[in-house]
Amino acid sequence: MAHPEAVTAPSGQPGQPTDATRHHDPGLRGFASDNYSGAHPEVLAALALANGGHQSAYGADAYTAHLGEVMRGHFGPRAEVYPVFNGTGANVVGLQALTDRWGAVVCTAHAHIHTDECGAPERVGGLKLLPVEAPGAKLTPELVAREAFGFDDEHRATPQVVSLTQSTELGTVYTPEEIAAVAEFAHERGMAVHLDGARLANAAAALDLPLSAFTTDVGVDVLSFGGTKNGLLFGEAVVVLAPERVRAMLHVRKLSMQLPSKTRFVAAQLEALLAGDLWLRGARHANAMARRLADGVAAVDGVEISHPVQANAVFATLPQDASRRLMKSYPFYFWNEAAGEVRWMCSFDTTEEDVDGFLAAIRAELGG
Repeated sequence: MAHPEAVTAPSGQPGQPTDATRHHDPGLRGFASDNYSGAHPEVLAALALANGGHQSAYGADAYTAHLGEVMRGHFGPRAEVYPVFNGTGANVVGLQALTDRWGAVVCTAHAHIHTDECGAPERVGGLKLLPVEAPGAKLTPELVAREAFGFDDEHRATPQVVSLTQSTELGTVYTPEEIAAVAEFAHERGMAVHLDGARLANAAAALDLPLSAFTTDVGVDVLSFGGTKNGLLFGEAVVVLAPERVRAMLHVRKLSMQLPSKTRFVAAQLEALLAGDLWLRGARHANAMARRLADGVAAVDGVEISHPVQANAVFATLPQDASRRLMKSYPFYFWNEAAGEVRWMCSFDTTEEDVDGFLAAIRAELGG
């Protein structure tokens, strides 16, 4: 029988023996998703600090209480935070709390809630999505107006929410003015504004603004705050910025199977991320690595950047066969395989060496 191996504790001292086995190559690097990265060491240290002893379950613990203070420091004194398991759950819970059973949500045709959540907002949340085509995956008042009608029509799902994504699914970033314009249009019609903030930190880093400047201050009512793409092991949060617009958040979260019993371990990670500047350090670094990658491929014949590089994503087109060969060494995804378009994501732990090695592989493949 194999002997248990010692693990390393966050303090750097040997930890308790374990029978766990490593099943992956820690040297494997890629650009498929910022979800591929591991957890930040500071987050793992926070989990160790939160461990031990007993704390009340289901959010009635000291860590969740303190997380509320931290979130209010970023989003204003009225902000309420509800830790959940994942981003899809955060979106479903937030949207349910803003809609009636007959309600609908206006979003872009690129929106994660529309394309990548297996119909959960509609099948689990019981709401109707009204997607519109939007250049750069960004809504405007004019685009929202295409579906924001028929509020008293009993034959049509009632548009009750506008959902934005920041940064967007195409790696673009809304300015505060752009969000304010959409929010004003929505509020004038009695609609609420939801923001999918899976990469909210990357948007803040790109804009060089505090989180409240393009959320609370410009009319966002509820947002999903993402952590796993920026160093968390697991867990996200629903942040309510306008409490008067939501109903029964505690019940909706439980009904949607998004209430962690040991909530302290989600809250402790989010606190580690947000109490200082870890969230911003990681996002700035990921954005910088995406810019380094974009600048590097700009000079390679056969590669075309297909969307503005504003956060931590690079979209490009290149020959499909070349992409398939490159994927064997540096995993990434096709975004539009028919068009040869790919997506390269950078993470908080992407290194300059990762980027430069990938660039060298691209040049070798394309003869650039």
